Order: sequence, then structure tokens, then C-alpha cells
Amino acid sequence: MKNQSQRVVIAGASDKPDRYAHQAMKALQRAGHEVVLVNPRLEAIEGQPVVADLGEVAQPIDTVTLYVGPAISRDMGEALTALAPDRVLVNPGAENPELEAELAAAGIAVQRACTLVLLATGRF
Repeated sequence: MKNQSQRVVIAGASDKPDRYAHQAMKALQRAGHEVVLVNPRLEAIEGQPVVADLGEVAQPIDTVTLYVGPAISRDMGEALTALAPDRVLVNPGAENPELEAELAAAGIAVQRACTLVLLATGRF
């Protein structure tokens, strides 16, 4: 748990305000964190650029928060490992035991937790 501003990648960023990924973007920004948005189908969200994949994200990254299901995340292990974040948050619905094991084996902390709850409770 860190108190300073972090660079946070939102994998599965959404431009739909009712989606948790969009709500997390807003909450992270309100908390003073820099967000890096990843979604292959979007170019921008509320004026902020979106990159198509994790390979386009510049280091360093403190946290990656996953808002994609296993069908998408199963191919993200190599890119996440190369990105070398301090931790990966696996939000509810994004659980992928194989990916989580791969990241843990690479020395990346994996936490099954809701980004919104962590922010709301001061545990982000």
C-alpha cells in the first residue's frame, strides 16, 4: 500500500460511465494517480489517449488493474511480465489462475481485489 501518486495501467479501460473500469479511472484520477488506459477498440476516453495494448505502455508502472476476463487476459502474461509492474490487481470477474501463477512466478505481486474498494477504504 502506497500513499504517493502512482502510474496505474487500466487494462480494459472503458468509455462507458456505468462500467467499473470507467469508474476506476475517475476514482484513480481524483486520488491523484496517473492513469494509462489500454483498450484495442478505443483511441481516447474523455480526451485522454488510449493505447491498443500493453506493449505500448512506457515504464515504470506501479500498478496494473485488470478489467478483462480470462479469454482476453490469457495472452497478457508476457506483456505484463515485460512491463514489470510492482503489482497487478485482479478485479472481480477478471480472475485467471493461470495468469496469476505466471505473474507470481515472475516475481510480480498479484492481488485479487476491487480497485474501487481499495481506493474507497484507503488501502490502494
